Amino acid sequence: MTTLDEVHALTHAGSLLSRSGEIVAPYDLEVSGDDASGFTALPIDILNAGRDAFEADYAHARRVHLINAFGVTLGDSVIGLSALFAVKRRYRHLAFTIYRPACAPRYVHRLYELVELLFGQVVDLPVPLASLPGDALKIDIGNQLFWPRFASMPMIDFFLWAMGIEPASIPAGDKRNRWLADLRLPASSAGPYALFCPDASTPVRSIPVSVRADIVARIADETGLAVYGFGAVAHPRYRDIAPLPADTADFLAWIGQARYLVTADTAALHIAAGFDVPTTAFFTSFPASMRARDYASCVAVELDLPHLRGMHASARAADLDALERAYRAYDWRAMPFARGALHARDIV
Repeated sequence: MTTLDEVHALTHAGSLLSRSGEIVAPYDLEVSGDDASGFTALPIDILNAGRDAFEADYAHARRVHLINAFGVTLGDSVIGLSALFAVKRRYRHLAFTIYRPACAPRYVHRLYELVELLFGQVVDLPVPLASLPGDALKIDIGNQLFWPRFASMPMIDFFLWAMGIEPASIPAGDKRNRWLADLRLPASSAGPYALFCPDASTPVRSIPVSVRADIVARIADETGLAVYGFGAVAHPRYRDIAPLPADTADFLAWIGQARYLVTADTAALHIAAGFDVPTTAFFTSFPASMRARDYASCVAVELDLPHLRGMHASARAADLDALERAYRAYDWRAMPFARGALHARDIV
């Protein structure tokens, strides 16, 4: 098998095999700064749809080993787990072992802890290749950011396809992250509130600071609710609750118990869909159809930034200047609200 150089190892569309026979996540090498030379792709008995598309034989499997699933951001993990639960609803006998990058952020790791008992087991990489049963169904979804289809398919469809399932065979209702509502989360003592979540995992998908007060004013005027959010906003009707969530469970609860959400293309959007929270979401580098197609309670605003389309991440000044101009040109009086938006006067 061909040995990958350092650049190709870190951008390989899949997980890696070390000289000592361990399965390694490219992300862990990047974050740790460890030597990324001398690695090869995983052997062909570990299925990888990016290399060869396949139809998984889940009917005859008992435990499925998902290698390096489902990314290192909270939003990607929510959607990837939705794909897993869609498969599990169809094949209820299945258990899953998910092998995860050890260097993934703690708040992402916590999501898997919250949900682990619902599907099987989570194991940190690296692990010896020999520790995986030879006759088990093994699927590699590693380093999905570098798979061409990750930028060209709705994310839920990508993860289903990568797991060997025809995306069109899964009902839209099973693509709405409903499993989140099954988690045991802390109850909020706050009264009714709308929530503002402007920050994504990258600046190019985040809402610029300069327009955040305009959005808060629009939310407050439209709903009459108290407006809470994560991060400082200079507006008298806004409260920054960023210090309050102690961990991921609290973050999920704040979103799930909101009466309305305004956000960017970020994890909050996908979490809200799991609780049917009415949402207005802003999209910049990816169209709404790629992220929120199946979210019945979401209304999308797509900003006209064609030169940023398909860009997963950027903090370049030129890109952020273009983003700022687009947001500043937007007429906030026309900002749409989803059907089902609750006004304070409707609360008894």
